[in-house]
Amino acid sequence: MIHFALKRLGVAVLVALTVSILSFSMVYLSGDPALALAGEGASEQDIENVRRVYGFERPIVVQYGDWLVRALQGNLGHSNYLKADVASVVFERLPTTMLLGACALAFALILSIPLGVVAAIRPNSMIDRFALTVAMIGQAMPSFWFALTLMLWFGLNWRLLPISGTASWQHFVMPSIALGYYVTPAVMRLTRAGMLEVLSSDYIRTARAKGLRPMTVLFKHALRNAIIPVVSLSAVQFGFMLGGSIVIETIFAINGLGFLVWESILRADVPMMQAIVLVLSIIYILLTFLADLLNGFLDPRIRVS
Repeated sequence: MIHFALKRLGVAVLVALTVSILSFSMVYLSGDPALALAGEGASEQDIENVRRVYGFERPIVVQYGDWLVRALQGNLGHSNYLKADVASVVFERLPTTMLLGACALAFALILSIPLGVVAAIRPNSMIDRFALTVAMIGQAMPSFWFALTLMLWFGLNWRLLPISGTASWQHFVMPSIALGYYVTPAVMRLTRAGMLEVLSSDYIRTARAKGLRPMTVLFKHALRNAIIPVVSLSAVQFGFMLGGSIVIETIFAINGLGFLVWESILRADVPMMQAIVLVLSIIYILLTFLADLLNGFLDPRIRVS
């Protein structure tokens, strides 16, 4: 298990290093950063002064090395628009987005895994068709349209839930449902397919022939093996939800990292966008690494592959 963990950790470090290079290169995507910082009416001398102050005249490799060292120390730069430290702003809003993503993932798993299990136990039945219909609707329906529909009925017409803000847990109900329902079809279909495959395997027939209780066969033997790909998918989807929460946070006026992305794009705040991409990517890499470790624990065959 230690060898497997070290191997996965090495891959994660290489991916993180690649992501850091891409994040650093965002500074140069819009052209000369010194010209952008100096402003449109700046003289050539002003541009040269900005280039010298920020070190843009140095080789790219040297600039990247200095930036990486500062990032590892927690210094992600300074926001030109907010006039504040980028790291403090990002990590101030990150918990809100993490909470929203966790609630959305919990909603998706609570809805999709039982549906997938029941659909696999009774294939081609009414519950199976219902589960597939739920998956089809969730895959086809845009998340922003679903969010606006929830807001219209539960927030405005029936006044059951607040439509904006983060003051209480009620404020996270509709955003979590809107964000999590988009993940539900993939998890439900994967659970159903995994359960169908496992339930038809020889060791399940052997367990039933030995007289084990149906619930023991279903949960201890079948679901444990069928849930392995769901663990990896959940980690990936959680990372996607953190990055894709920009639409949901904007609709529900949630002051999280997704809304900060939207603000940074509008203001062309490159250091802020650079830091957000780096932080979300590192979280995504960490989630996939932990999912690999959990899969290796659940299925020993993965550790020797």
